[in-house]
Amino acid sequence: MQLAKPQVDIGLATHRLQPMLGFWQGEVGVPFDHILRIRHGQDQHRHDLLGSVLKINAYADPLPAAPPTGYRELIIARDDLPEPRRLTDPEGVRVSLVPDGREGVTQIGVRVAVRDLAAHRRFYAEALGLPEERPGHFRAGLSLILLEESADAPADAGMRGPGWRYITFQVFKVDEAHAHVLAHGGREALAPVTLGTTARISMVRDPDGNWIELSQRASIVGSLE
Repeated sequence: MQLAKPQVDIGLATHRLQPMLGFWQGEVGVPFDHILRIRHGQDQHRHDLLGSVLKINAYADPLPAAPPTGYRELIIARDDLPEPRRLTDPEGVRVSLVPDGREGVTQIGVRVAVRDLAAHRRFYAEALGLPEERPGHFRAGLSLILLEESADAPADAGMRGPGWRYITFQVFKVDEAHAHVLAHGGREALAPVTLGTTARISMVRDPDGNWIELSQRASIVGSLE
């Protein structure tokens, strides 16, 4: 899979918008970019996270109390920190601000709890086509995916619920990338669909059922054809 942008994007969900904005903009210091209207009752508050997009999907109605996904920790590199800072957002997402280079993270890192490390290593290498820097650590441009086997990793996390729900890879041809993932063991969650003139997206799921968005965004690749 050829990345159209060398960063992974992060998708969060909440119906408690103001505490989330206060945490991410104030305590973490992530700059706000703009609001994207997704549908009636859902606005996406987009923030610039060192080139990644932190997407806070704000819902007007309360979200079901769904269990968390396998996306366990967001690691953010900072060149002005002597020691890591451990934080938790209002929806329970673990955030670590770390010195630049800690665990190989020079931009952001996504720590994923998985039930079967070998199965996920195959998925990230073969279905997503990402290079493995060392066992369980996959490079997605500047971002780093850190897989860790855990007995309490979820088996089939739902998309609708509070907290960290998905990650996004920006690609050049979403239909081709989607087909490749399915041909190499991924599960389909949403077939490719075009969202106006903004993007063509799809959703796939990893071996534990964690959601991954594939996005062909016009502002990045220039065309939705």
